[in-house]
Amino acid sequence: MNPDEPQVNLKFRSKQLTSSKTAEGSQENAAWFTYQNFSRVNNNQIRSLRKQLKDSPFRAQVEKQIEDKEMELVAKQHELMGQYPDTYLAKFLGWRNPKYPKSQGNYFDDMDPMDNSLVRSMAISDRIQGFMVAYSKGKDPGFLACIDLVKAHFEPNPITLESALYSMLEGFYNTGKEHICQYILDNYIYDEDCGADLSDVIRQRAQGIINLQVGKTPPNFTMDKWDGGSLNLMETAKANKYTLVMFWASWCHKCEQEIPVLIPVHAKYKSQGFEAIGVSLDQARSTWVGVIEQRGMGYPNVSQLQGWDSPIVKDYKITATPTYFLLDSEGKIVLKPKRVYEVDAFLAKNL
Repeated sequence: MNPDEPQVNLKFRSKQLTSSKTAEGSQENAAWFTYQNFSRVNNNQIRSLRKQLKDSPFRAQVEKQIEDKEMELVAKQHELMGQYPDTYLAKFLGWRNPKYPKSQGNYFDDMDPMDNSLVRSMAISDRIQGFMVAYSKGKDPGFLACIDLVKAHFEPNPITLESALYSMLEGFYNTGKEHICQYILDNYIYDEDCGADLSDVIRQRAQGIINLQVGKTPPNFTMDKWDGGSLNLMETAKANKYTLVMFWASWCHKCEQEIPVLIPVHAKYKSQGFEAIGVSLDQARSTWVGVIEQRGMGYPNVSQLQGWDSPIVKDYKITATPTYFLLDSEGKIVLKPKRVYEVDAFLAKNL
């Protein structure tokens, strides 16, 4: 990436390679870590100020402080861009600041769609997120208009276009707007004309989102249970009328509230063909098992004990706990509830 650094030595502090690496002897990476640390502190300060906005008699002053902090980050970006010209770092920091932030039609003009290095960072995703916040007005018509503009900008290059389309797919899926995902799938990925130049890779990745929609079959898994033996999802679903998969964690406060609700629901409908499966995002086995025993969970519990890095978390695109999927005996998703009481109501009608 940097011709002045033909060799970069990566050092990993732990087995979690994605979160513990440093690049020794690389000035550009040293600058990147400097920026990351500055950005982290700056974001925390802004977050703290935003909390003060509510019911504050000095709202205008707080808003000015927030604006000043935002400009501090921009100034730091330009400082590093000046110190490291013609580097990927400088290019990336430039992408963080749209050249025409007040123009919806020109918002992406400083992002060359033919520059494949865009896909080596979160630049496209970050820019799209800012674009949606600025111009969608949080309404479906606004989202659709923004999607069309993003697609039109990156259309000349299938590589950057795929990155942009998947970024939008994942973003809308993770915020519960699956109908918007369907618009992207129908019009830009699986459409015979618009999707002609796209690779099989994005179609496979898109299929991963499709498989998590109601009426579809989610990924199967086989995992060890906390008390011995293993559990296969599809075998369990086949043996029952309905099976609830609950992604949870011992440190999740909402899970603490939901588990005591699920336990009696499971007991009530177990004999009628209902099963529940807890999939924990814990990393420490002792903590995981301790909560199961303390709570008296009478349903199967499994875990890969890899936290957010668990393969199952990626397969099911879990971004928060608790997350639920209710399957029928064929293994198809019939409900994606937010709370256990929705499961109770569904079972009362269907069992």
